[in-house]
Amino acid sequence: MLGHPHFDVLIIGAGLSGIGAAWHLQHFCPDRSYAILESRAAMGGTWDLFRYPGIRSDSDMYTLGYRFRPWRDAKAIADGPAIKRYIEETAREHGIDQKIRYGHRVVRAEWSSEEAHWKVQAEHDGVAVQITCGFLYCCTGYYDYEAGYTPDYPRMERYAGRFVHPQHWPSDLDYSGKRVVVIGSGATAVTLVPAMSMGPGAAAHVTMLQRSPSYIAELPSQDIIADTLRRVLPSQAAYAITRWKNVLMSMFFFLLARAAPGIFSRGLRKKARAALGAEYDVDKHFTPRYRPWDERLCIIPDGDLFTALREKRASIATDEIESFTPTGIQLKSGEHLDADIVVSATGLALKLVGGMALVVDGTPVDIPRAMTYKGLMYSGVPNLASAFGYTNASWTLKCDLMAEHVCRLLNYMKEHGYVQCMPVRDDSVGEQPVLNFTSGYVQRALPNLPKQGTRSPWRVHQNYLKDLVAFRHGRVDDPALEFRRRK
Repeated sequence: MLGHPHFDVLIIGAGLSGIGAAWHLQHFCPDRSYAILESRAAMGGTWDLFRYPGIRSDSDMYTLGYRFRPWRDAKAIADGPAIKRYIEETAREHGIDQKIRYGHRVVRAEWSSEEAHWKVQAEHDGVAVQITCGFLYCCTGYYDYEAGYTPDYPRMERYAGRFVHPQHWPSDLDYSGKRVVVIGSGATAVTLVPAMSMGPGAAAHVTMLQRSPSYIAELPSQDIIADTLRRVLPSQAAYAITRWKNVLMSMFFFLLARAAPGIFSRGLRKKARAALGAEYDVDKHFTPRYRPWDERLCIIPDGDLFTALREKRASIATDEIESFTPTGIQLKSGEHLDADIVVSATGLALKLVGGMALVVDGTPVDIPRAMTYKGLMYSGVPNLASAFGYTNASWTLKCDLMAEHVCRLLNYMKEHGYVQCMPVRDDSVGEQPVLNFTSGYVQRALPNLPKQGTRSPWRVHQNYLKDLVAFRHGRVDDPALEFRRRK
């Protein structure tokens, strides 16, 4: 261990979940040393990486924000710079920013049961760096930061215009007065279309080209109830009430969508028809092929997408691509979309634990063969947790609970003299895919993801109340966990 630093806990990633994990460690495990390794030059994770026009949350900030730090800005559906600023302010207020080592890309982590620590290898300015830690906490998100997903478009080499992916938005891209086609129908696409088609520097016209529609719901960008509560209650109390209100409302609408998909779907189409007028073909452009919440619901604050469509600044083409042409895209219906710029808002490429190689006692870890324990740890992998939020609610809701549970686990281990904790798979438990989304980015990644079990604690719940009981109040000395003292 000489010649390189050692920490009780090493957090990988200084994004929303990484800064939250650090706060929980400081609050619940103040005697534990820790550091944060961040591959980028700044904190913020997703909210530092994405720079495309209109970048914003697709969850309200009263639930996407931390439980311990109130969201005080006026907008409940916040833009990317505001979220990044919130993360930075949180880190500064609690001294977490002093614990971050930027430009450290972790490539490999090796666990030694004999020494009861992880040997973590990182690259910093082209130089290999080694750090050891007793517990490894991966807060790296769930997608590849290096590249998004771009389909193999037919004859794309013929296209003479500008082609971009939102994950790597060019700083020099001027779309003012240009004809733009945004390919996709998910959260990124419904954000880009109104942002690029309205306001200063707007495009001449923006077309959202979708192979099939997504479910789209309009929400106000400001929460009137939250604003009222802030005027009459202390900040933390108003925030807590608003947070619970939004948690319960989102759970109600999710359960309604799953129990009565027809009613839910008709309700969304009715709102779209009211916003766009009776002549607009809502059935064609806003009727998905899948059931509600088989993919994530798209939120449009203050109906901005509807406004862009109603004012003819934007349009939707529901069709499939025949091929690219020198001047745009030829559709299978025979229509041609002229485009000076094409934006491929076609999703992410999933990557767990930041893509690092994991080795346990000399044996490489094959994550697809592992089973996830509470969605937090992997079977056969000691002293490692991986933050992964909800697919049907705010990411931070679950990550906060996970961080709290990791601290309970660390304190339990210290109290009983344990140096190793490892989920041991029960072979009698059946396997299921860890995610049940039909979204393309999930289906493409399933072969590379761990499995979940058919019963707890191997089951991954997409339910805040169940997780609240399991993570905050459930037993730490779970029979599914194997604890060891130092040899």
